Amino acid sequence: MEIKGKLIIIGGAVDKGSFTETDFDTNVANNLNFFETGILKRILSEAKHGKESRFEVITTASKIPREIGPEYQRALQYLGATNVDVMHLDKREMAMSGEMIDRLKAADVVMFTGGDQLRLSSILGGTTFHDLLLDKYHNEEFIYAGTSAGAAAASQSMIYQGSSSEALLKGEVKITSGLGLIDGVVIDTHFVQRGRIGRLFQAVVGNPRILGVGLGEDTGLLIRNNTEMEAIGSGLVILVDGREIKDTNLTQVELGQPISINHLVTHVMSKYDTYDLRTHKMHIQSSQYV
Repeated sequence: MEIKGKLIIIGGAVDKGSFTETDFDTNVANNLNFFETGILKRILSEAKHGKESRFEVITTASKIPREIGPEYQRALQYLGATNVDVMHLDKREMAMSGEMIDRLKAADVVMFTGGDQLRLSSILGGTTFHDLLLDKYHNEEFIYAGTSAGAAAASQSMIYQGSSSEALLKGEVKITSGLGLIDGVVIDTHFVQRGRIGRLFQAVVGNPRILGVGLGEDTGLLIRNNTEMEAIGSGLVILVDGREIKDTNLTQVELGQPISINHLVTHVMSKYDTYDLRTHKMHIQSSQYV
C-alpha cells in the first residue's frame, strides 16, 4: 500500500538560527544562516500548502515545553509560515481530548521536538491521538517531522537508553516500541557528535533485518513511501546494515560482556544522497565516478 505522508527525521540541534539566544539581533536575518540549505525551510517546501500549511509543534518529549515550543514557532514564522501553533501534550488524557484530536485533524505538518523519546511513546502510545497520527500519515498528504527524541520515536523499534562508551557491552542498549510510523529501521540521534555508533551496532546485531539509521546534528532524512530516503541538512547520516553479518558471539557471552561482530556493513550519506529501503542501494549525488 502506498503511504501518502512524508517522514522527516532529524538528528537534533536543528539550526533554528539564533532564536535560542536571549539577546538576538532584532533584525533576525543577521543571525540566521540556514535559509537556503536548512531543514526547516525544506519542511516548508515539502508541506502540502507550503507556507500556508497548518503546523503544530508538539513538545511532549521535552521537560521545558514552554520554552522550546515557541523557539520553533518563531523560526517557522520567520521563514514565512503563517499558521503555526504549539501543542503541550503532557498527559495521556490530553491525547484523548476532542480539542487535541480536532487540531491534529486540521494539521498538515506536525513537528515533534527533542527531549525523551520514552515520554512520547508512554504518553501518546495507544491513544486516539496516536491512532489518528498513523492514519493521517498513511492516507493524507501529511508530514511527520521529528528532531532528536521526535526522530527516535518515529520507528517501530526505538532505542531509549544506552551509554555511548559501553554500547558494545551486551545488554547496555535498551530498545522498546516507538510510534510505529516506519518499520524495518531503528533510529539514533546526535549520532556523530555523541559517538553513538556502538548503540546501532548492538541494535542491529540483535536483529540484522533492521537497518540502523544514525542521524548527525542538523542532519536528517526525508522519507517518502517508507522506502525512498534522501539526506538533508548539513552533516552526515550513518547507515548500519546487518544483513551480511557472518558471525557474532552475542548469544554466547554474559550480560555486560563485549560483543564481537564479523562483517557489518556501513554507509555514510551526506546532503542529497539517497537510499532505497527496498533494494538496499545507495546513490551518491556527487559521485566522483559518474
